[in-house]
Amino acid sequence: MQDEPKRINRLKLPGRVPGSSARQADLELLSQAPSGYLDTTHFDTVRFPPPDWAAAAFERAAKDGSLAYTPYRGNDDVLTALGGTLEKFLGISLNPKEQIVLTPGTQAGLFATLTAVAEEGARIALVDPDYLFNARMLEFLNADIGYVPLRQSSTKPELDFDILEKEFSEHGARVLVFSNPNNPTGYVYSRDVLEKIATMVARYDVTVVADSLYSRLMHEKHPYTHLCCLPGMQDRVITLLGPSKTESLSGYRLGVVVGPAAVMNRIENILSIVSLRAPAYAQHLLPIWLRDDEAWLQRLLPEFTALRRMTVDRLRRLPWLRLEPQPGTAYVWPDVSALQMSDFEVARALLTKAGVLVSPGYQFGIQGDGHFRICYARDEKQWSLALDRMVEVLDQLARERGLETIR
Repeated sequence: MQDEPKRINRLKLPGRVPGSSARQADLELLSQAPSGYLDTTHFDTVRFPPPDWAAAAFERAAKDGSLAYTPYRGNDDVLTALGGTLEKFLGISLNPKEQIVLTPGTQAGLFATLTAVAEEGARIALVDPDYLFNARMLEFLNADIGYVPLRQSSTKPELDFDILEKEFSEHGARVLVFSNPNNPTGYVYSRDVLEKIATMVARYDVTVVADSLYSRLMHEKHPYTHLCCLPGMQDRVITLLGPSKTESLSGYRLGVVVGPAAVMNRIENILSIVSLRAPAYAQHLLPIWLRDDEAWLQRLLPEFTALRRMTVDRLRRLPWLRLEPQPGTAYVWPDVSALQMSDFEVARALLTKAGVLVSPGYQFGIQGDGHFRICYARDEKQWSLALDRMVEVLDQLARERGLETIR
């Protein structure tokens, strides 16, 4: 068999884990999973099922065989209906057939978007930590990644604007990639911070890829601003959206990309050779999403907030663990660096001894060192027991290292 293509080898992200690549570490961790372990790397779609209208909308579309094939961008009627909803949601004016592309999941939308804007060998500024597959996709595309720290502070992360400006002014980055709310921390960029980003982006003629997948999952009515709605930003920003997380519709494989027509043309071209289109029948869920499900969402959000409170209260029993919950997503990002163990070792202990799989910090970037991510969108009783096991294991690790333990 011929040697592995270089582009595949680049997915391994060497250097993230001592003595291993990130992917090798992922596989090694999973190989040690005990039977019946609890996976906190994604939402529990049994506890949080899709809204009732989803299956009904899919079934209606599936009964009409003429809807099986659509243009690569998506069904014309769906795009038109979705365009009106997205105008209100994003706060911008849209030409739906030119500025929206539907993709088979937000992951495919992210890959198609990065492929459309990342020139081979060009510098790309990437916030760190951020979604675990951003760097892997950019490495696959042979981009030159410049990491911009989202540094932890006593209350909330803070973007390092000095390094961000150096990426633009000294290193020539003309693309910025980040998620808002941030995955993994749950941090939400304030309007003031976004305005500062917008000013810098305009000054250096930068294109922005803004992953806004969790922009509806906000706790306690925390305000949210889309970067694309700020003055001068609509023609610079590609916004990624989708119903896979907050609405538990991941099984329907739907992503939505909104941005300048020229970039949407490139994304359509990429879809034509990769997947052709988003699942045709599933597309007919999108006119309902964001339009008719607000009451359903408002009933759901307090349940996420209650689970966040449970998770934070239980973990804060550990006097050495640092945790500042953020206003977005269903994730928490505990800082366990006091243990002076690698985040891989901590994740392995939680998996093998507590039966809980967490996402170790190395997956999300250099700034992830000493952290792990938990998705707390789980069944309350099951999660309460799992948290007790996790706290017990972490407390024992602290005891072995002479740290202050639970009294």
